[in-house]
Amino acid sequence: MILAFVLIAGSLAAGAAVLLLLPLMRQRADSRPAAGVAAAIVMFALLFGGAGLYAAFSNYSWVAAPEAGRTPAVMAAKLAQRLADTPGDLEGWLLLGRTYVTLEQFPLASRAYQRADRIANGQNIEAILGIAESILAEDFDQLRGGAGHLVERALLLQPDNPKALLYGAFGAMSRGETDRARDRFTRMLALNPPPQIRDIVQKQLAALEGAPSEPLAAAATGTPAEQGKGAAKVAVHVTVAPSIAAKVPAGALLFIAARDPAQPGPPFAAKRLPATFPVDVELSAADAMMPSRAISAGQKLEIVARVALGGTPTATSGDPFGQVSYHVGKDGRLNIVIDRLAP
Repeated sequence: MILAFVLIAGSLAAGAAVLLLLPLMRQRADSRPAAGVAAAIVMFALLFGGAGLYAAFSNYSWVAAPEAGRTPAVMAAKLAQRLADTPGDLEGWLLLGRTYVTLEQFPLASRAYQRADRIANGQNIEAILGIAESILAEDFDQLRGGAGHLVERALLLQPDNPKALLYGAFGAMSRGETDRARDRFTRMLALNPPPQIRDIVQKQLAALEGAPSEPLAAAATGTPAEQGKGAAKVAVHVTVAPSIAAKVPAGALLFIAARDPAQPGPPFAAKRLPATFPVDVELSAADAMMPSRAISAGQKLEIVARVALGGTPTATSGDPFGQVSYHVGKDGRLNIVIDRLAP
């Protein structure tokens, strides 16, 4: 594109130069010599003066243009091309997986990590967890499926791997394995994790001890930035339809989750509480499952209220549920009626 522009601009400048130089170079009728010096001055003024003026007054960044080749997308394409010639490069496939994650191209990231996993004969922790995280980014319910199995593989290789312990604890919770979840969260605390992760783990342990109104998971809210996020919240009033009420057993749990259909992955916020109706519930950044995914003003979320017949955070067939669309910062308290069953 740039080369074509330069060629066209140069051709136009050369054409203009010819039209102006011909009269100056033509033999004069009075036998005086042609104006060669004037012709040379005109030529240089047209060619170099025009280029200088364009460089001075155009808004094109000639210096930044080469940087286009350093974008993550271009780097990923070049790396993938190189790996086609060196398919056994373990570190290259891991780097490609990380790059695709940055680009949020999770299926491609999963493939790159799978190739790394095969090269490492199933012994590379980053490859195993990379596959799991790529799957979870598109469907967090896979923590009970393929992604959960990968996390268990990682824990067999490195029982004290912090990331594997965290995902493994959530996976155990989703399967109703309370003792295993508690053990893994406790081991996480012993590894002295960062404050945000420590707060999540401590609140999870409190929830496992039976505090019914504790968040399903929570991010740290001690810093001013996090407190600012906490100002954005979702408020819903949850009721159950008469036709469904008989299907809600005594002592059942109610899970409220805020998801963005356009951004697959863990909910932006979730709470667990007793399934008693009606009930008013508020979700904020304090109820985030991951520190990097929290409710913020302007989001358009889908709020799901689900009675967990199996007692787990992930849905099972037959669970009563209801949902409503919510514009954070614009909508007030909305009603959710639990009026259908999960397929």
